[in-house]
Amino acid sequence: MDVLYFAWVRERIGLPKERIETRARTVAELVEELRAKEERYAAAFADVSALRVAIDQELAEFDAPIEGAREVAFFPPMTGG
Repeated sequence: MDVLYFAWVRERIGLPKERIETRARTVAELVEELRAKEERYAAAFADVSALRVAIDQELAEFDAPIEGAREVAFFPPMTGG
């Protein structure tokens, strides 16, 4: 699955996207796997309340299942104007 990072999430991790193999069943479990990888991931995912997630380009919650997903993207909330 491709994992995409946007805005300050990308800055903290240092990558715009990466392809990963995961056993996670939900977004929350994926976040836990990513946090455990390295300190930079732990920093990026320290406060998930400051993040939004999309699964295959559809907004989702952190308890959403990811089985069969091709892409999961993490980004800060958008403000419009």
